[in-house]
Amino acid sequence: MASPFLRESPIDIGAQLIKRAFKRERVWRDRRDPLSNSDAFLIERYRFSREGLIYLSNLLSPHIANATRRNNALTGAQTLCIALRFFACGELLYSVGDAENLSPATVSRSIRSVCLALKGLLNQFVKFPGHVAVRDVKEGFRAVAGFPDVIGAVDCCQIPISARKAFYSINVQVICDSTCLISNIEAKSPGSVHDSRIFAESALGKAFKQGRHDGLLVGDGAYTCRPYFMTPYPDPAPGPQTRYNAAQALTREPIAATFGHLKGRFQCLNGLRVTADRACDIAIACAVLHNIAALRKERSPLVQTRLAAHTERRHTEPMQPDQASGTAVRDRIASQLFG
Repeated sequence: MASPFLRESPIDIGAQLIKRAFKRERVWRDRRDPLSNSDAFLIERYRFSREGLIYLSNLLSPHIANATRRNNALTGAQTLCIALRFFACGELLYSVGDAENLSPATVSRSIRSVCLALKGLLNQFVKFPGHVAVRDVKEGFRAVAGFPDVIGAVDCCQIPISARKAFYSINVQVICDSTCLISNIEAKSPGSVHDSRIFAESALGKAFKQGRHDGLLVGDGAYTCRPYFMTPYPDPAPGPQTRYNAAQALTREPIAATFGHLKGRFQCLNGLRVTADRACDIAIACAVLHNIAALRKERSPLVQTRLAAHTERRHTEPMQPDQASGTAVRDRIASQLFG
C-alpha cells in the first residue's frame, strides 16, 4: 500500500533495473566534413571537386537539408556526399554506410532525398536541343562528318536490376548533342520494350511527329527511318549509300561516348539493387549530375569508361518497317552530300 504522505508514486526498483539493462546507449559517430579532403580524394569518391560539391550543396540544400534542430543531424553537404558515393561506386547500402560511418537506413533516406531533388531540376539542366542555339547544335554535328541538320543522337541503354534472385532491367532512352551533353532522357520503360517504341511513345517523339522541331535525329538500325529520324541503310550499295552509312555512324558516335562517360562516372548504373521505379529516378539523377559535371568542366575520375556498355541490348532491328517519306529524305541526303 502506498504511503499517503508521499506525493510521487513509489519507485519499483525491479522495473528500474530492467529498464537500465535494456536501455540503448546513444552512439555519437564521428562524421568528418567531406569538403575537408583534397580534390583528388573527392573526385575519386564523389566524382566532383571541392568547388563542384559546394555548388551542388548550395543548389540542393534547400531540398535535402534536415528540418530539425537536433545537434547531430546530417548537413546538406553530408547528405549530398552520401548519395554521390552511392552513385559513384554502386555499392551496397551497408558498404556506403560503413564508409561514411552511418546506418543503412540513413544512407537510403539520403539517396532518396538527393534523387528527388535532382529529378526536380531535370528541366533546368537537361534541355532539348541543348544549352546553345539550334544553329550551334547543328554546326557541332556537321563538324563531325558533314551530316546536315542534326540536332540529336539517340540510343537506349539497359540498366540491370537484381532483387531477390530475380534479374531484370529498365530501358533508358537518351538523346545528346555533339559534345555529349544529354538533351533528353526517358527512363520509365522495362527492359523488354523496343527502342523504337520508346521513342515513338515519348513526348519528344510525338513533338517531332507534329513538326515542332526543325532538325534531324540520328540513330542506329533498331529505329524506324522517318522524315525527321535518319537511320543507316540496312544493306548499303557501294558508293553514296556506303559513304552515307559511314558518316551517319560517325555522327551518332557521341551517344556511345555519352553512355560510356555516364556509366564510367556513375558506376551504380552498371547494376542496381532497388525497385524499378527507384532505378528510373536514379538514372534521371545521374543524367542531371552528368550535365552539371560537363557544364562545369569537372575532371573525369580515373576509372575505365565503358564506351560499349550500352551495346548489351536486345533489339537490333526496327519494330516497324521504314517509312517511305523517311527513306526518301535519306536517299536525298545520300545522293546530294555523299554522291
